[in-house]
Amino acid sequence: MKIIVIAFVLVILASLGSALYYLVKDRGESTRTVKALTVRIVVSIALFLLLMAGFYFGLIPSQKL
Repeated sequence: MKIIVIAFVLVILASLGSALYYLVKDRGESTRTVKALTVRIVVSIALFLLLMAGFYFGLIPSQKL
């Protein structure tokens, strides 16, 4: 589960980096920045849902105090 979460975070960071690159390179002339940020949002939501499902099914244990 940790490897999957780390992979998702790396994809999110790569998408954010590509959005910054397209923003600087295209100077707002194309929609590549918006597409890269949309990918980042979709992957972030998927990661959140994955974490919620992992907690629900017991793959992520809860810490009892």
